[in-house]
Amino acid sequence: MSNRRDFATVALGAVLWGTGGLAGAALADSAGLAPLAVASYRLLGGGGVLLVALAVAGRLQGLRRTRAVVVRVVVTAVLAAVYQAAYFAAVGRAGVAVATLVALGAAPVLVALGTAASSRRRPDARTTVALGLALLGLVLLVGAPSGTGPAPVAGAALALVAAAAFATLTGLNRRAVPGLAPLPLTATAFTLGGILLLPVAAAVGPSLGLPDDAQGWALLAYFAVVPTAAAWGAYFTGLRGVPATTAALLALLEPLTATIGAVLLRGERLGLSGAVGAVLLGAAVVVLRPRPAGSPTMDEPGRAAGTQAAPTPRAPGVRTRRE
Repeated sequence: MSNRRDFATVALGAVLWGTGGLAGAALADSAGLAPLAVASYRLLGGGGVLLVALAVAGRLQGLRRTRAVVVRVVVTAVLAAVYQAAYFAAVGRAGVAVATLVALGAAPVLVALGTAASSRRRPDARTTVALGLALLGLVLLVGAPSGTGPAPVAGAALALVAAAAFATLTGLNRRAVPGLAPLPLTATAFTLGGILLLPVAAAVGPSLGLPDDAQGWALLAYFAVVPTAAAWGAYFTGLRGVPATTAALLALLEPLTATIGAVLLRGERLGLSGAVGAVLLGAAVVVLRPRPAGSPTMDEPGRAAGTQAAPTPRAPGVRTRRE
C-alpha cells in the first residue's frame, strides 16, 4: 500500500511548487531578472538555505562520502539544472502553454513507460484512468497551445528535454542510496545545480543582477525556501514511499495550485474549460489515493508496498522445484 503520509508529502511538494510561479514572476518583475537567472537563484538559494539549516541542526554529520552518494548528488544536480534550463528555454521559444503542456504532461507518461518497460508489466486500469484524467485536465486547465512563440517546434523539443529530466529525477530518486537522506540530497544537489546553472544564465542573459530593495529580497527568500527547498525536500522524501508514476502525476498539482493562486490573488478568470480541467486534475488525485493493503499497484501488481507476496497455494502432493 502506498503510504498515506508519503502520498500526502509528495502532494504537498507539488502544491508548494505551484506557489513558485507567482513568486518567480513577481521576483522577475521586481528585480528585473531574466527567467534563467531566477531559476539559477532558485536552485542555489534553495539548496544553500537547506544546507545551512541542516548543518546548524547537525544533520550533515552522518552524510557519507561514498562513491554512490557522490554520483547520486552530481547526477541529481545536473538533472535539476537541465530541467530548469530546458523549461525556461522552451517558454522563451514556444510560450508558456506549450512548454507547460509538454514538460508537465510528458513527464508522467515517460515515467509510466519507463516503469512498464523495467517491470515488464502494463499499467493497471486505475493508473491508466488517472493518467488520462490528469492529461485531459492539464490541457483544459492550461489551454490548447497555439504555438505563439517564435520557434514552437524547438520549444516543444526543449520542453520534452525538461520532461525527460524530471522523469529521470523521479525514477532515480525513488531508490535510496545508503547514507544519503532526502533532505541532504536536496541541499547538496540543488546547491551544486545552482552553481552549474549560473554561468549558463550569465552567458544567455543580459546580466544576472540581484534585487535592490527589501521586497525583492523577500521574494527571493520565499522563492528559495518554500517552492524550492521545502517543496523538493517534501517531494524527494515522499517519493520513496509511493510509485514513481503516482508521484509524477501528483506533480500536476503544481499548475492547478498556480491557477487557483492566480484567480485568488491576481484576479484572473478561469473560464469553464479551466474549471473542468481543475476538476479532472482533482479527480485524478482521488483515483490515485492510497489503497487498502493487498491492492495491486502499477509498480508492484498484486503486492502491497513493504509487504511480502502471499505464497501461491498448491494442491496436496505437488512438489515444487525447490523441494
